[in-house]
Amino acid sequence: MKRTGFIERHNLWTEVQKEASQQIEAVVKERDLLLIRVAWSDQHGIVRSKSLLPQAFFSALENGMQISTGTFLFDTGSALVFNPFVSGSGLEMPEMTGAPNLVAVPDPHTFRIVPWAKRTGSILCDQYFQNGQAMPFSSRGVLRQSLAELHQRGLEHIVGLEVEWYLAKLSDPAIALTDVGTSGKPGQPPKVSAVKRSFQYLLESHNPEIHDLLLILAENLVEMGLPLRSVENEGGVGQFEFTFDPIPGLQAADTMTMFRMATKQICRQQGYIASFMCRPRLNGSSSNGWHLHQSLIHRTTGENAFMSANPSMLMSDLGMHFVGGILKHAHAACVFTTPTINGYKRFRPLSLAPDRAGWGLENRGAMIRLQGSFDDPNTHIENRVGEPAANPYLYIASQLICGLDGIDCQLDPGSPTEEPYATENPALPQSLLEAISYLSQSELFRQKMGQQFINFIIKMKQSEISRFLEAVADQSPDEYSKQVTDWEQREYFELF
Repeated sequence: MKRTGFIERHNLWTEVQKEASQQIEAVVKERDLLLIRVAWSDQHGIVRSKSLLPQAFFSALENGMQISTGTFLFDTGSALVFNPFVSGSGLEMPEMTGAPNLVAVPDPHTFRIVPWAKRTGSILCDQYFQNGQAMPFSSRGVLRQSLAELHQRGLEHIVGLEVEWYLAKLSDPAIALTDVGTSGKPGQPPKVSAVKRSFQYLLESHNPEIHDLLLILAENLVEMGLPLRSVENEGGVGQFEFTFDPIPGLQAADTMTMFRMATKQICRQQGYIASFMCRPRLNGSSSNGWHLHQSLIHRTTGENAFMSANPSMLMSDLGMHFVGGILKHAHAACVFTTPTINGYKRFRPLSLAPDRAGWGLENRGAMIRLQGSFDDPNTHIENRVGEPAANPYLYIASQLICGLDGIDCQLDPGSPTEEPYATENPALPQSLLEAISYLSQSELFRQKMGQQFINFIIKMKQSEISRFLEAVADQSPDEYSKQVTDWEQREYFELF
């Protein structure tokens, strides 16, 4: 008698996922795939993976894949934050003592052929303990939990991605042993040169300089099944913006994860560096943002729950309360929307990035930009606060948590502003340290994400901040808070 596998035993898949897994096995055999990258997103939104040969992968579709807890113990610079060899690993979690294995369970809905790598596939995973309980530090799990609460209300989260990033020509990968750094001390960033000249926003005449690479990227992303919508030449030297069609929240987070992974790998393969760092230390660079377009729809009818049925209202009451929640909790949510030290250098007045928590109608200076009007089925909000290095699952989950609290408490977002940089709306945090102080005081996030998870994230970020402050000890706060430091370029440029 066949023994029941881990996934079946703990009822971790829907019937649709089970059927999809059988189709995946057929595709692996038909396409003669040799390696399948079984991947997951860590707490920073960075993709980790193991490559399995077909038989091992087929086994993972029944029993999951054994992975170490190690990727959950380090900050962005690979500095050890939690000691696994003390009781509870400093997390008050007996399950983490001794760095035991977790079980990474593939989600069949995320399987893709990797078009830029021969005979290779990829699939994303959720993490569980050996007893089948969900791993509380799984960021994909955090989003799934938030979506489950939303679905119980009969609503679906629809998300459109608008992502800015930098492309540079690789001159020197800086991989000499003297350059690569050590744990907690990232080495020299790669040396790069510009791919085009000047700061000309949407300049058509520059397209020949970068068309071939952008075509390769577009071809690969479309072949992967990602809903790419547009490719734009932004204002910075080598800055681009890719947008994607609106899709459900979990699919959007998976898409962002795969998009960053694919873009970085394809560009590197072609002799370039793609960086999703918010404000890289490159001459002539402006900040990268990740604008999150979002709305709610009724699951039974498909109607837009943000659309106003009242000619005198810009948006429905539900939509207004959703915005009210996002604005009320914006400061604590910054740890998830803007999780790097570098990202706070984007919050500047008159910069097309917000510097305070407010909203406006079709206003790109406001944190929340409302697009749509009475009886417009495309009515939605655009949150402009995020950076492209953010963990997609935590960014999107934070929006749901804040927005639903706004609905429950019937929060009023106040009046829209026409002068977003001159209003009395509360200023956004000026540093990651300030954002952490708001998160540590947030009862809402502790309730919705769990005390363990919030403590975990705060300690992760405190480690990052401590290393940064040590590195800039010889500078004044006025210097390192305004200028992009060498530490930031080492820490984030190649990683994100």
